[in-house]
Amino acid sequence: AEARSMESLEKQLICPICLEMFSKPVVILPCQHNLCRKCANDVFQASNPLWQSRGSSTVPSGGRFRCPSCRHEVVLDRHGVYGLQRNLLVENIIDIYKQESARPLHAKAEQHLMCEEHEDERINIYCLRCEVPTCSLCKVFGAHKDCEVAPLPAVYQRQKSELSDGIAMLVAGNDRIQAIITQMEEICRTIEENGRRQKQHLGLRFDSLCSILEERKKELLQSIAREQEEKVQRVRGLIRQYGDHLEASSKLVESAIQAMEEPQMAVYLQVCVAPWPCLPCRITDMSKVSMSSRPEPGYENMDHFSINVDYVAEMLRTIEFQTGA
Repeated sequence: AEARSMESLEKQLICPICLEMFSKPVVILPCQHNLCRKCANDVFQASNPLWQSRGSSTVPSGGRFRCPSCRHEVVLDRHGVYGLQRNLLVENIIDIYKQESARPLHAKAEQHLMCEEHEDERINIYCLRCEVPTCSLCKVFGAHKDCEVAPLPAVYQRQKSELSDGIAMLVAGNDRIQAIITQMEEICRTIEENGRRQKQHLGLRFDSLCSILEERKKELLQSIAREQEEKVQRVRGLIRQYGDHLEASSKLVESAIQAMEEPQMAVYLQVCVAPWPCLPCRITDMSKVSMSSRPEPGYENMDHFSINVDYVAEMLRTIEFQTGA
């Protein structure tokens, strides 16, 4: 039981990088996993090749790497790995473990390695078919007499070597996976950056189209305004002309009515006939003034300024991204 406890404790004290027992000083990561400081520094330097050493005159503001046990991202300050807290508890446990490991197990160890079937026999061989440790008497007389066996130390070393190789292969595989994840994260960042750039370009292109439409709209509105002003000015000129004629004609009518009311013949003739031109002549001339100057039929129509934007609108609706390079 003591040997199993020591073995279990030893597994907890193995560094996931060097696969050896933690060497002082031991640093504790934010995710609560432990690493040898040297191993932590090796991982950090590999992830941050441009990070300058502590002795440099200009120390950057930190770096980052991933915990080899749980892949949690560890963000460091400007001190790098030297800014991580030491795990004094683990260091003390390592000291105690080494002291306990140095003590001989002799009787207790031998008691743990004794065969259950043959209490006086040590377990010193390994049954390859049944895959269990056993003793020599079990091989000669007992349940494993027909089985193939091998020396226990040889099997132990082989299994431990295979396990170590498996761990190394798994760690290497994790590193490859992490490299793929890092590459994909970089791809995500590149996609986001490219998306932002293309959105900006697209916005500029549509803003340019809107500017062209606004400029053309301004030009066409000015054309309508110019012709509108010209037509209105012409018609208002005719209105003034006819208004002047109407005013003069009204005054002439008023004078004629007043003359008609004159009862004395001499005064009447003096007022109507004596002045030149005479009143009847002026009435005749006024009535002969031409009233033909007027806008032609349909002059007020502005329908020729109509535009058809249906095809333009349809073209705008079908704007798509270029498929070719």
